[in-house]
Amino acid sequence: MSNHAPEEAAVPDQQKEAPANWIGGLWKGENLLMTFCLAAMVLLPLADMVLRSTTIVIRGSSAIQCHLTLFICMIGGAIAAREGRLLSLSTVTAFLKSRLKSAARFFSGSVASAFTAILLVAGYRFVLQQKEAGNILAYGVPIWIPQAILPLGFAAIAVRLVLHSADRWKGRIAAALLAGFILSAALWLPIDPSRMVIPAMVLLLAATIFGAPIFITLGGAALILLWGDQIPIEMMPIRHYQQVTNASLPAIPMFTLAGYLLAEGGAAKRLVRVFQALVGHFRGGPAIAAVLVCAFFTSFTGASGVTILALGGLLMPVLLAARYSERNALGLLTGSGSIGLLFPPCLPVILYAIIANIDINQMFLGGILPGFLLVIAASIWGIAQSPRMAAGEKGRFSWVEARSALWNAKWELLLPVVACLALFSGYATAVEASAITALYAFIVESVIYRDLSITHDLPRVMKECGLLVGAILLILGVALGFTGYLIQARVPEQLINWVQSTVQSPLVFLLALNVFLLIVGCIMDIFSAIIVVVPLIVPIGLAFGIDPVHLGVIFLANLELGYLTPPVGMNLFLSSYRFNKPMPEIWKSIVPILIVLLAGVLLITYVPFMSTALPRLFQ
Repeated sequence: MSNHAPEEAAVPDQQKEAPANWIGGLWKGENLLMTFCLAAMVLLPLADMVLRSTTIVIRGSSAIQCHLTLFICMIGGAIAAREGRLLSLSTVTAFLKSRLKSAARFFSGSVASAFTAILLVAGYRFVLQQKEAGNILAYGVPIWIPQAILPLGFAAIAVRLVLHSADRWKGRIAAALLAGFILSAALWLPIDPSRMVIPAMVLLLAATIFGAPIFITLGGAALILLWGDQIPIEMMPIRHYQQVTNASLPAIPMFTLAGYLLAEGGAAKRLVRVFQALVGHFRGGPAIAAVLVCAFFTSFTGASGVTILALGGLLMPVLLAARYSERNALGLLTGSGSIGLLFPPCLPVILYAIIANIDINQMFLGGILPGFLLVIAASIWGIAQSPRMAAGEKGRFSWVEARSALWNAKWELLLPVVACLALFSGYATAVEASAITALYAFIVESVIYRDLSITHDLPRVMKECGLLVGAILLILGVALGFTGYLIQARVPEQLINWVQSTVQSPLVFLLALNVFLLIVGCIMDIFSAIIVVVPLIVPIGLAFGIDPVHLGVIFLANLELGYLTPPVGMNLFLSSYRFNKPMPEIWKSIVPILIVLLAGVLLITYVPFMSTALPRLFQ
């Protein structure tokens, strides 16, 4: 997975200077609206919890919450497009020379803008239909008013894709003309659409190879297939709207916000100090500390690469000072960047539960033991690679330092406890638990430690969080149109029949599934894979009698390795940027720990008890 502009996107906290004119005002307005939506999303469920024992009721609070998620999706997508950071599958442009790179950027931007404009048209028609229906959201507000963010968001994204297609206005105008030609051909070409499906798919594939965003790849494929079957394109925004306003989805932006608050505050330094004080005196102690703090961070940042960027500069000197070779230190930090993915409240676990229609708490419980297994596996590898120390060099455990480090980081160490208590207590829903976690992280970083200024840092952090979540939800929304078409075409049924006629043993199926998912992890980011692949494999897993939670853990554990799989795993690119190392050097460093983690994934696959024990215990 890469970003639409890899050279700019490698740094999530990179800030672009807004132009000092009306465009700058528009940018600030978007950032402010994103901040308001996230703040309202946190406060609304908390208000519901406080008022639950009273007679006061916030009417339509759940619906309002869901539509705030829709706003975050479209505004975050627009901001990501503004900053050239829409997620894409291809990394081809990173290896092209300047002229070829410019040509690829022009072509992919033009095609992506054309397909986004088609989504804009479809969204506009959808809103008109909703306006005629006259449904009310809450407090007399017609539901079509918040739904209007769909076409408005797609309009902003389409314009920005054109702007990013070239550096000069001459190239941008040419890109707009090409996009307009494609749009006109799609809407008014007097040719049987079924005859144009293959040429249109070839055009979309070429644009994807040259860097078109993932949401265009999936949404464009759905549009082409619907167009070929002469199904109204309004089905796309209908499915997009249904998916993004799922009642469980608001948990994703709020848990992600908690992770961003940690990453942008001073939590990294305090947590590194804690784990160093506790285990740093053992042989391999610095490696164990690095793995533990990475797992802690990733469980909140969602394996988005933020862990490597936030902790790499702190942990690399620690490992080098412990006389680890540079290659082993690189491999350990790159491999640990996504190692907490299975722990609650990690974003991919929530998304998998929603798509697979599994209870979120059951998925969280199922991931705990396998998550610890991978942490232990990475720690053992780190211990094995540590240099032997002479007797006089061995460190000593210091109670004074341990107590001091634990006391300084006590509030952040309590964050997983707060999140898990809220999740598993039964008092709060997953959405309410996410709001509690986000508020707690805000109080810790902005009020107690004062690492984040409420007026300066907080809006920036919320914009960055909204950008990431918006880019992911944008993929989620349009991809439902693609998966919906596959289900309508009975692809899962045909796949089940083929697999059952080819593979008789569940053990063989699981092995084949691991191989398939590793390949998927090489070419797709985890969020796209969840949206596209999960609806296909869940029915097959049920046909083979595999526990749904166990299947989910297998899926996520394999996709976790996808972040590390050469040559295109996302964390490899982020590690290359963070440590200023060429990609081949990163590839060489990751192979040994990747093999160790792969062994752990195979153990998770063939010992289902690890995934099912806790869910069954707490049923």
